[in-house]
Amino acid sequence: MRLPWNPHAYHEPMKTLITGGAGFIGSHLADGLIARGDEVTIFDNLSSGREENLAGALDEGANLVLGDINDYPALEASVADSRPDVIFHLAAQGEVRKSIEEPVFDAASNVVGTVNVLEAARRFSTKRVVFASTGGAIYGEGSRIELPADESALLAPLCPYGQSKLAAEGYLDLYRRMYGLSSAALRFANVYGPRQNPKGEAGAVAIFGDLLMRGERPTIFGDGTQTRDFIYIDDLIEGVLAASTASVEGPVNLGSGEETSLVELLQILAEATSALNRESPVETIEPIFGEPRPGEVKRICISPDRAREFLDWSPKVLIEDGLLRTLRTL
Repeated sequence: MRLPWNPHAYHEPMKTLITGGAGFIGSHLADGLIARGDEVTIFDNLSSGREENLAGALDEGANLVLGDINDYPALEASVADSRPDVIFHLAAQGEVRKSIEEPVFDAASNVVGTVNVLEAARRFSTKRVVFASTGGAIYGEGSRIELPADESALLAPLCPYGQSKLAAEGYLDLYRRMYGLSSAALRFANVYGPRQNPKGEAGAVAIFGDLLMRGERPTIFGDGTQTRDFIYIDDLIEGVLAASTASVEGPVNLGSGEETSLVELLQILAEATSALNRESPVETIEPIFGEPRPGEVKRICISPDRAREFLDWSPKVLIEDGLLRTLRTL
């Protein structure tokens, strides 16, 4: 496994806890924490995460605790038992469409669940909380602000998911002011890479890539000119690890700062698919176009400048290379 981070940049191993650690991003983070010598506890209800994602981490000594962040006694017991120096809070309701259909469930998961994590961290003297926020939904429509968006941009989410992440960021600020609990809210761009589930709403790369590898036509909801900011999982994990030992507080974008349209993404994927299937290359792609989905922005990309300044971080993997690495695992 490639280590995009420098383990020698950290002074001594820490005790860490990851909520949502069996998911796509969380399981890669668990691998990264173990690689740098940390003690890792994973707290997950396995509603979307998968235990097989953790095969390597568990073999290396990570501890999996089955539980839900909305079950405060269970969460508190896990934090009390593991006494983490840092909590990485990744567990969330992460689908825009589901947040519109079930806004109460979305708020319970993303707002109340986050308060539960912060309260457990406060009670058991956790030194720092690193929170997985969103850079795709929290800013709202990108055409109304200067892109790439920086952390000072006016926030105007278009869906309950973005609003719930914004509310959760507010609670991080509150716990910092009231209790001195150190925290960073990392606003993730559209993350892709191995282990991302191609089933469901999230993960255009995984969904499109899976269909192309099987010779099927992908569906684009909208005209395909909508843009997103794509970042490879190894780059993201490097940023998350850096944030765990940094002193920066508040929101920090982790993105490429570049817009890629969904039509462009499909073309790059087609070229990568052809490179992997030389006997039957994909010559043309004719996607199915569906109606735009409510709550989704037309344009977005986020500036990595603050992360570069305070985390000494910037993405290194070009989208062409990242897509090839991803497709090889499908």
